[in-house]
Amino acid sequence: MAEVEIGMGKSGRRAYGFDDIAIVPSRRTRDPEDVDITWEIDAFKFQLPLMASAMDGVVSPATAIEIGRLGGVGVLNLEGLWTRYEDPESLLEEISKLDVEKATARMQQIYMEPIKPELVTQRIREINAAGVTSCASVTPQRTESLSKAILEAELDLLVIQGTVVSAEHVSKTVEPLNLKKFVREIDIPVIVGGCASYQAALHLMRTGAAGVLVGVGPGHACTTRAVLGLGVPQATAIADARAARMRHLDETGVYCQVIADGGMGTGGDIAKAIVCGADAVMIGSPLAAASEAPGRGYHWGMATFHPTLPRGARVKTTTRGTLEEILVGPANENDGRMNLFGALRTSMATCGYQTVKEFQKAEVMVAPALQTEGKVLQKAQGVGMGH
Repeated sequence: MAEVEIGMGKSGRRAYGFDDIAIVPSRRTRDPEDVDITWEIDAFKFQLPLMASAMDGVVSPATAIEIGRLGGVGVLNLEGLWTRYEDPESLLEEISKLDVEKATARMQQIYMEPIKPELVTQRIREINAAGVTSCASVTPQRTESLSKAILEAELDLLVIQGTVVSAEHVSKTVEPLNLKKFVREIDIPVIVGGCASYQAALHLMRTGAAGVLVGVGPGHACTTRAVLGLGVPQATAIADARAARMRHLDETGVYCQVIADGGMGTGGDIAKAIVCGADAVMIGSPLAAASEAPGRGYHWGMATFHPTLPRGARVKTTTRGTLEEILVGPANENDGRMNLFGALRTSMATCGYQTVKEFQKAEVMVAPALQTEGKVLQKAQGVGMGH
């Protein structure tokens, strides 16, 4: 791709986010009822191509169970409040009432409580007991120390997750996680991320991971792009990971799942993520707006409470409806934030595609006017797309 000159000594590619592109309808349409949006990863099949983000304000054992019942999979943060405290409800209530200027400092204190391996095992077993797929997240730094408790609990899917996860971490002070060795030896399918480039995605795929998370800093609660200056707009990041997936498939014959992680607030965003190359999406903020969400209208990322360099904010959202209404409807709002996967199904049907993999073939255009063209009244009145 052609590069843009930043200055005489530096140039860079132009990158695009979801608001910069539009899906182009094709010559064929079909009934939404005939569309198949199921997703398979390893031996697991889901009715929705959905992972709920490992945020304490979004996924508790109870909401993981409900999301599983609705057809997706909730990712429990094994380094969060649910594994530090026997009953974190009072702390979640406190966090929801903190003044803005005191929130980060108090959350840092709350998260200083040590992680208890017995709670790791207990929480996973709670989800398993409900008969849904259990999925949980750890950082690379704590993966090996928590692996015994994870295996004892018989977790179904493991996510090794950080702001940026690489297959070649270098350290002069500690022995880093050998990601390739760990992934190939543990008897659980592993999803790894985040990443935001072709090379990083390809190297993560070569570890033997079942899937990679694509996204560095796009989440509504994440401040990584401001604090560290890192990130790639999601449409470009996903498309690059798609190319890495094809290279990996050619090399190995193994199809690695690409999961778009963050930056999606509407059904249209999810549809664009799929068209750019994602097999599934990981979302947090839209689910924080559910009446069942443990954050009581607030959510925050995994790095919000970092003891020395927080890279997230406690973000407030409006409670919009139940998890079921947000995910599969019915919708009572017209701005795309409800019935997210009904919207995906309708988008696919409108373009004539029957499966998620087929929908990845849809045409896109660079279309900055998509969000504003003809929407003057909506913007002026703060309704619909004018929010």
